[in-house]
Amino acid sequence: MLEEELDKICLDETRKNLLNKFQGDFGIVFSDLRLLHLAFVHRSCGLKFKSCNLNNERLEFLGDSILGAVCASRIFMIFPDKAEGDLAKIKSAVVSEPVLNEVALKYGFDKLLVLGKGEENTGGRFKKAILADCVEAFIGAVFIDKGFEACEKVILSFLDQHIKNYLTGTEARDYKSELQVLEQKKYGLCPRYITTSVEGPDHDRVFWVKVVLGGGREIGPVSGKSKKNAEQMAAKMALES
Repeated sequence: MLEEELDKICLDETRKNLLNKFQGDFGIVFSDLRLLHLAFVHRSCGLKFKSCNLNNERLEFLGDSILGAVCASRIFMIFPDKAEGDLAKIKSAVVSEPVLNEVALKYGFDKLLVLGKGEENTGGRFKKAILADCVEAFIGAVFIDKGFEACEKVILSFLDQHIKNYLTGTEARDYKSELQVLEQKKYGLCPRYITTSVEGPDHDRVFWVKVVLGGGREIGPVSGKSKKNAEQMAAKMALES
Protein backbone atom coordinates (compact mmCIF):
# COMPACT_ATOMS: atom_id res chain seq x y z
CA MET A 1 0.00 0.00 0.00
CA LEU A 2 2.81 2.39 0.86
CA GLU A 3 4.52 1.75 -2.47
CA GLU A 4 1.27 2.49 -4.30
CA GLU A 5 0.86 5.78 -2.47
CA LEU A 6 4.50 6.77 -2.99
CA ASP A 7 4.08 6.26 -6.72
CA LYS A 8 1.76 9.27 -6.69
CA ILE A 9 4.47 11.58 -5.35
CA CYS A 10 6.36 13.57 -7.95
CA LEU A 11 9.52 15.38 -6.86
CA ASP A 12 11.04 18.18 -8.88
CA GLU A 13 14.79 18.77 -8.96
CA THR A 14 14.63 21.66 -6.50
CA ARG A 15 12.89 19.50 -3.91
CA LYS A 16 15.29 16.61 -4.50
CA ASN A 17 18.27 18.91 -3.93
CA LEU A 18 16.82 20.15 -0.64
CA LEU A 19 16.15 16.61 0.56
CA ASN A 20 19.61 15.43 -0.49
CA LYS A 21 21.24 18.21 1.48
CA PHE A 22 19.07 17.43 4.49
CA GLN A 23 19.89 13.72 4.56
CA GLY A 24 23.55 14.56 4.05
CA ASP A 25 23.48 16.45 7.34
CA PHE A 26 22.63 13.15 9.05
CA GLY A 27 25.12 11.11 7.03
CA ILE A 28 22.48 8.87 5.48
CA VAL A 29 21.27 8.23 1.94
CA PHE A 30 17.68 7.13 1.42
CA SER A 31 17.09 4.35 -1.05
CA ASP A 32 13.70 5.92 -1.75
CA LEU A 33 13.75 9.70 -1.59
CA ARG A 34 9.94 9.75 -1.86
CA LEU A 35 9.76 8.23 1.61
CA LEU A 36 11.85 11.03 3.07
CA HIS A 37 9.65 13.56 1.28
CA LEU A 38 6.52 11.95 2.72
CA ALA A 39 7.87 12.48 6.26
CA PHE A 40 7.46 16.23 5.73
CA VAL A 41 3.96 16.19 4.20
CA HIS A 42 1.39 17.44 6.71
CA ARG A 43 -2.16 16.12 6.65
CA SER A 44 -3.41 19.57 5.62
CA CYS A 45 -2.15 18.67 2.12
CA GLY A 46 -4.48 15.66 1.88
CA LEU A 47 -6.84 17.25 -0.63
CA LYS A 48 -3.97 18.55 -2.71
CA PHE A 49 -2.65 15.02 -3.21
CA LYS A 50 -6.19 13.58 -3.43
CA SER A 51 -5.38 10.83 -0.89
CA CYS A 52 -5.83 10.74 2.86
CA ASN A 53 -2.80 8.44 3.05
CA LEU A 54 -0.37 10.86 1.47
CA ASN A 55 0.76 12.52 4.68
CA ASN A 56 3.22 11.80 7.47
CA GLU A 57 0.80 10.62 10.17
CA ARG A 58 1.47 6.90 9.78
CA LEU A 59 5.22 7.51 9.77
CA GLU A 60 4.77 9.65 12.88
CA PHE A 61 2.99 6.79 14.64
CA LEU A 62 5.86 4.43 13.83
CA GLY A 63 8.57 6.93 14.68
CA ASP A 64 7.03 7.75 18.05
CA SER A 65 7.30 4.11 19.15
CA ILE A 66 10.87 3.73 17.90
CA LEU A 67 11.93 7.00 19.50
CA GLY A 68 10.55 5.84 22.84
CA ALA A 69 12.27 2.47 22.63
CA VAL A 70 15.68 3.91 21.70
CA CYS A 71 15.55 6.55 24.43
CA ALA A 72 14.32 4.07 27.05
CA SER A 73 17.16 1.68 26.20
CA ARG A 74 19.78 4.43 26.33
CA ILE A 75 18.49 5.84 29.61
CA PHE A 76 18.35 2.35 31.14
CA MET A 77 22.01 1.73 30.25
CA ILE A 78 23.55 5.01 31.45
CA PHE A 79 21.52 5.37 34.66
CA PRO A 80 22.00 2.01 36.41
CA ASP A 81 21.14 3.45 39.84
CA LYS A 82 17.92 5.27 38.88
CA ALA A 83 14.55 3.91 39.98
CA GLU A 84 11.78 3.24 37.45
CA GLY A 85 9.99 6.47 38.28
CA ASP A 86 13.13 8.55 37.71
CA LEU A 87 13.85 6.79 34.41
CA ALA A 88 10.29 7.53 33.25
CA LYS A 89 10.67 11.23 34.09
CA ILE A 90 13.93 11.51 32.16
CA LYS A 91 12.47 9.71 29.14
CA SER A 92 9.36 11.90 29.18
CA ALA A 93 11.48 15.05 29.23
CA VAL A 94 13.86 13.89 26.49
CA VAL A 95 11.13 12.94 24.00
CA SER A 96 8.96 15.95 24.88
CA GLU A 97 7.50 18.37 22.36
CA PRO A 98 9.85 21.26 23.32
CA VAL A 99 12.95 19.09 22.81
CA LEU A 100 11.75 17.68 19.47
CA ASN A 101 10.81 21.19 18.37
CA GLU A 102 14.33 22.32 19.20
CA VAL A 103 15.72 19.47 17.09
CA ALA A 104 13.41 20.36 14.21
CA LEU A 105 14.52 23.98 14.15
CA LYS A 106 18.21 23.07 14.47
CA TYR A 107 18.12 20.82 11.41
CA GLY A 108 15.74 22.89 9.30
CA PHE A 109 12.63 20.69 9.40
CA ASP A 110 10.54 23.86 9.23
CA LYS A 111 11.98 24.73 5.82
CA LEU A 112 11.09 21.33 4.36
CA LEU A 113 7.53 21.07 5.66
CA VAL A 114 4.82 20.75 3.03
CA LEU A 115 1.62 22.35 4.31
CA GLY A 116 -1.82 23.05 2.97
CA LYS A 117 -2.60 26.69 2.23
CA GLY A 118 -4.82 27.12 5.29
CA GLU A 119 -2.25 25.67 7.70
CA GLU A 120 0.51 27.72 6.10
CA ASN A 121 -1.48 30.93 6.48
CA THR A 122 -2.13 30.27 10.19
CA GLY A 123 1.54 29.81 11.07
CA GLY A 124 1.67 26.02 10.88
CA ARG A 125 5.31 26.08 9.85
CA PHE A 126 6.19 27.41 13.29
CA LYS A 127 3.86 25.30 15.44
CA LYS A 128 5.75 23.16 17.93
CA ALA A 129 3.34 20.23 17.71
CA ILE A 130 3.65 20.02 13.91
CA LEU A 131 7.44 20.23 14.01
CA ALA A 132 7.71 17.64 16.80
CA ASP A 133 5.42 15.29 14.86
CA CYS A 134 7.58 15.80 11.78
CA VAL A 135 10.69 14.69 13.67
CA GLU A 136 8.88 11.49 14.67
CA ALA A 137 7.76 10.95 11.06
CA PHE A 138 11.36 11.36 9.90
CA ILE A 139 12.43 8.71 12.42
CA GLY A 140 9.75 6.39 11.04
CA ALA A 141 10.97 6.98 7.50
CA VAL A 142 14.59 6.23 8.47
CA PHE A 143 13.48 2.99 10.13
CA ILE A 144 11.60 1.78 7.05
CA ASP A 145 14.35 2.73 4.60
CA LYS A 146 17.54 2.04 6.57
CA GLY A 147 16.62 -0.29 9.44
CA PHE A 148 16.79 -0.09 13.22
CA GLU A 149 20.54 0.38 13.72
CA ALA A 150 20.69 3.38 11.38
CA CYS A 151 17.56 4.76 12.99
CA GLU A 152 19.05 4.42 16.48
CA LYS A 153 22.19 6.21 15.34
CA VAL A 154 20.15 9.12 13.96
CA ILE A 155 18.05 9.45 17.12
CA LEU A 156 21.05 9.45 19.44
CA SER A 157 22.86 11.97 17.24
CA PHE A 158 20.39 14.64 18.27
CA LEU A 159 19.11 13.39 21.64
CA ASP A 160 22.04 11.70 23.37
CA GLN A 161 23.39 14.97 24.74
CA HIS A 162 20.00 15.78 26.25
CA ILE A 163 20.08 12.41 28.00
CA LYS A 164 23.66 12.85 29.21
CA ASN A 165 22.85 16.29 30.61
CA TYR A 166 20.92 14.53 33.35
CA LEU A 167 24.18 12.96 34.51
CA THR A 168 25.59 16.39 35.29
CA GLY A 169 22.33 18.01 36.32
CA THR A 170 22.48 20.55 33.49
CA GLU A 171 19.15 19.57 31.94
CA ALA A 172 16.24 21.87 32.72
CA ARG A 173 14.42 21.14 35.98
CA ASP A 174 10.79 20.08 36.01
CA TYR A 175 9.47 22.83 38.28
CA LYS A 176 5.86 21.66 38.01
CA SER A 177 6.70 18.20 39.35
CA GLU A 178 8.76 19.67 42.20
CA LEU A 179 5.97 22.05 43.17
CA GLN A 180 3.36 19.30 43.04
CA VAL A 181 5.37 17.13 45.45
CA LEU A 182 5.67 20.00 47.93
CA GLU A 183 2.00 20.97 47.68
CA GLN A 184 0.81 17.41 48.17
CA LYS A 185 2.99 17.03 51.24
CA LYS A 186 1.82 20.31 52.74
CA TYR A 187 -1.84 20.50 51.70
CA GLY A 188 -2.67 17.16 50.09
CA LEU A 189 -3.62 19.08 46.94
CA CYS A 190 -2.21 19.64 43.45
CA PRO A 191 -1.41 23.16 42.20
CA ARG A 192 -3.94 24.57 39.72
CA TYR A 193 -2.70 26.40 36.63
CA ILE A 194 -4.97 29.00 35.05
CA THR A 195 -4.33 30.65 31.69
CA THR A 196 -5.27 34.29 32.23
CA SER A 197 -4.67 35.53 28.67
CA VAL A 198 -3.15 34.70 25.28
CA GLU A 199 -1.53 37.37 23.13
CA GLY A 200 -0.04 37.62 19.67
CA PRO A 201 -0.65 35.93 16.28
CA ASP A 202 -0.96 32.14 15.93
CA HIS A 203 2.68 31.66 14.98
CA ASP A 204 4.03 33.85 17.80
CA ARG A 205 1.72 33.36 20.78
CA VAL A 206 2.48 34.51 24.33
CA PHE A 207 0.65 32.72 27.14
CA TRP A 208 0.07 34.22 30.60
CA VAL A 209 -0.48 31.70 33.39
CA LYS A 210 -0.92 31.88 37.16
CA VAL A 211 -0.74 29.05 39.66
CA VAL A 212 -3.11 28.65 42.60
CA LEU A 213 -1.58 26.95 45.63
CA GLY A 214 -3.11 25.32 48.68
CA GLY A 215 -4.91 27.85 50.85
CA GLY A 216 -5.85 29.86 47.78
CA ARG A 217 -2.56 31.72 47.35
CA GLU A 218 -1.96 32.83 43.75
CA ILE A 219 1.41 33.27 42.05
CA GLY A 220 1.71 35.11 38.75
CA PRO A 221 0.67 35.49 36.07
CA VAL A 222 3.92 34.92 34.18
CA SER A 223 4.46 34.61 30.44
CA GLY A 224 5.80 31.88 28.17
CA LYS A 225 5.99 31.02 24.48
CA SER A 226 3.76 28.01 25.10
CA LYS A 227 1.21 27.09 27.75
CA LYS A 228 3.55 24.42 29.11
CA ASN A 229 6.45 26.85 29.29
CA ALA A 230 4.34 29.47 31.08
CA GLU A 231 3.18 26.86 33.60
CA GLN A 232 6.79 25.87 34.26
CA MET A 233 7.71 29.50 34.84
CA ALA A 234 4.77 29.96 37.22
CA ALA A 235 5.85 26.86 39.14
CA LYS A 236 9.44 28.15 39.26
CA MET A 237 8.24 31.47 40.69
CA ALA A 238 6.15 29.64 43.28
CA LEU A 239 9.11 27.49 44.37
CA GLU A 240 11.34 30.55 44.67
CA SER A 241 8.73 32.34 46.78
